[in-house]
Amino acid sequence: MISKNTICLWFNDTAVEAAQFYAETFPDSAVGTILRAPGDYPDGKEGDVLTVEFTVMGIPCVGLNGGLAFKHSEAFSFQVATDDQAETDRLWNAIVRNGGEESACGWCKDKWGLSWQITPRALTAAIADPDRAAAKRAFEAMMQMGKIDIAAIEAARRG
Repeated sequence: MISKNTICLWFNDTAVEAAQFYAETFPDSAVGTILRAPGDYPDGKEGDVLTVEFTVMGIPCVGLNGGLAFKHSEAFSFQVATDDQAETDRLWNAIVRNGGEESACGWCKDKWGLSWQITPRALTAAIADPDRAAAKRAFEAMMQMGKIDIAAIEAARRG
């Protein structure tokens, strides 16, 4: 059963592969119902996988194999709050080493073009520090990073 509010992600015939990767990589994630097209459609044939229901960290999603018409962009991203450097490294590396690409400030893209923000809670706390000078130092350190280095953020925060 699809949730009342579900994120629909457009893929080019790789929705099942993406859903399986997310389910294997992120906690509280799973692949659900796979629906096959009951007839031909512009970018597929009867019997092709049309949609796959899945969850990513408890968020209900559906992957739609819609063809090449649309691409993912940074206008949509999953933001993942991590608890420590080990979790940050594991998730970042899983995405990047599976055909993804690094970006800046904790952002990366998976091989399907979906953007992810792997954001340590320590970073969020540092840039929200009531000591605005400490927050600025942490923010400036983050602006120089790809994957977030929590120790470097904390060092910058301390000055």
